[in-house]
Amino acid sequence: MTSPAGGDAQPAAGRRIALRLAYEGTRYSGWQTQPGLATVQGTIAEAIRAVSGEEILPRGASRTDAGVHALDQVAAFTSTSGHSAAVWVKALNALLPPDITVREGREVALDFDPVTAALRKRYRFRIHDARWRPVLQRHLVWHWRGRLDIDLMRAAAPALVGEHDFTSFESTLSPRLSKVRTIHSLAVERPPVSDDAAGSEVWIEVEGNGFLYNMVRIMAGSLVMVGAGKRPPEWLGQALAARSRPAAGPTAPPQGLVLLKIELDSGWDSHTSAVEAG
Repeated sequence: MTSPAGGDAQPAAGRRIALRLAYEGTRYSGWQTQPGLATVQGTIAEAIRAVSGEEILPRGASRTDAGVHALDQVAAFTSTSGHSAAVWVKALNALLPPDITVREGREVALDFDPVTAALRKRYRFRIHDARWRPVLQRHLVWHWRGRLDIDLMRAAAPALVGEHDFTSFESTLSPRLSKVRTIHSLAVERPPVSDDAAGSEVWIEVEGNGFLYNMVRIMAGSLVMVGAGKRPPEWLGQALAARSRPAAGPTAPPQGLVLLKIELDSGWDSHTSAVEAG
């Protein structure tokens, strides 16, 4: 039975299976299931139903937006089928479409919750700022028409590191009451090699204890305003202090964002060893 909150209903007994997932979000309307739309959560739920006949929505650690990708989403569900984690990994990978894969699975304690177990999340936002349009990477980057100055972006970035009220960097539609989050690190780099040519991309990598709705994309959009010379580096700190969404920059498009890594508490290791796909 499916719970109305978007997680899986808890059977009286069973096995709690936790998965590490990767997916390309291009054709999905985000993680969370929505009526009439293709979502990552809904697609995995269909595969679970095909394996065990159970109506279960896996609970994800992060509700990625439409078009956003992941290399390390964590999800969990409880099944009364009796299948081991190894069976689940193999069966789900046989049924899931090519743009979703289970990288790893394990049995965990029945009270394991990927949302509360997530201690840190790390995201990367990729911007293609060469003169030509990206071709091979067009679904994975934001194409910016003009060379960005990463020295200016690096000068601005430290203003967002630490514990702050990030109201300016959250969509105004979010229902979250607390706007306080901690950013552990924020780096701006130009990787030496990409699939198109050396130096054609700028990567923004940010790690924190949690993120507000659209927060990383607004941070990326704001840093691009600095890198494009449209705002000075000190503007980013001023936007943060304003605690008002209009004070910050635009929301960057979703295709450049990927959830790189989720660091979990000890509950991930509380039961059995991991089973990697392969």
